[in-house]
Amino acid sequence: MSTTDADVPVITLTEAELDRYVTHPPTRGLLTGAGLPAETDLLTFSPLRTHGLRTLADAAEGPFGLAEDLRARLVIGELLTPAGMERRSILLDGVTGELTTAYLFDPSDPRPFAPSLDTLLRFAAVTEELAGLRGRFASLAGQYGPRTVTEASRRLLTLFEEGVDGQVPPYWKAAALIRPLSLVAGPGTASGLTLDVPARLLDQEFGHGRVARFEEVDFPATLTHEPTRRFLRETGLPEEAVLFHADTDVPLPTLREYVTEERPDHPLGELPAHCDHLIRLGGLPGDNSLVVDGRTGAVLTFDEPEAALSPLNTDVSTLAFTLWLIHHERTIDDHLGGELSTHAYDHLVALMIHTLRSIDPTGTLPETSWHYWTELFRDETGGVL
Repeated sequence: MSTTDADVPVITLTEAELDRYVTHPPTRGLLTGAGLPAETDLLTFSPLRTHGLRTLADAAEGPFGLAEDLRARLVIGELLTPAGMERRSILLDGVTGELTTAYLFDPSDPRPFAPSLDTLLRFAAVTEELAGLRGRFASLAGQYGPRTVTEASRRLLTLFEEGVDGQVPPYWKAAALIRPLSLVAGPGTASGLTLDVPARLLDQEFGHGRVARFEEVDFPATLTHEPTRRFLRETGLPEEAVLFHADTDVPLPTLREYVTEERPDHPLGELPAHCDHLIRLGGLPGDNSLVVDGRTGAVLTFDEPEAALSPLNTDVSTLAFTLWLIHHERTIDDHLGGELSTHAYDHLVALMIHTLRSIDPTGTLPETSWHYWTELFRDETGGVL
């Protein structure tokens, strides 16, 4: 095995290393010739460098009574996932050249990934083009909104369909439908917030008359962050989302006012010291209040039973994006008859977390030890996605 010292290290294997394992001629040619990149935005082949070629039978973390053809598949890489998530290994069939993925701790449920290594590298390359808005996606640079999302998704899916008779594996279909969603709103050059959310995006998604917009009389005096006030007046928040329900019946209360009125048994001494500057926008499941810091615009959760305050979103613009993202994913999945959530849930979770973090890195910040959205996405039994 060898690697190059170029900007993108390449892993190649010798004919002798492949002789025991790989008989598929195109795969042998790629592995001994152009080789594999050590890592892309989505995949890593570094296990080859660390362990060499291993069969699944040798690499799996226990005896599973696997079929012989599955035991003989080769572990050549991993899917990159957000921190805290298990990685699926990439498995190569040395006879056919086909690729699947499976967890080493339970490899009995392999999933189709790509018909060949060449196709896999092409899939990864065009997905990186989308992420960088270059190559075949360069014309979309600087464009945002639902039409841009639709066009980016169409282009990516079309590229995936080439050479596979339109049979796009679930992981890549999910990538084509979810990754472009980050293009729905542009950088906040006008709003003073993270994002400039399109004027009617929430109305289009949640329905006319179902988006709460607030008036000045609804704001407590401690909501002094003007971009937040303007966003709540002009753009608003959905009254009811998949998880969130807005406070619309009364003027927005401070956290102290809310607890005093609605949770009289809650000890006021357990409230954060700056609770008069925390304005409750609504509620989340699990007795969580969603609050905005009236001084900075930061959005947080307040776990009432634990009296714990945790970062949630950078500001109300990324909160609106998150609520839109969750609702829109469910709309897509419903249209596909539940294909994404049923056949590729762990892939879907990774894509959703990646898409959210590309817009709002709150869940990755050092001061964020627990993040509501991240944990919610990972909870398959909760049925959020």
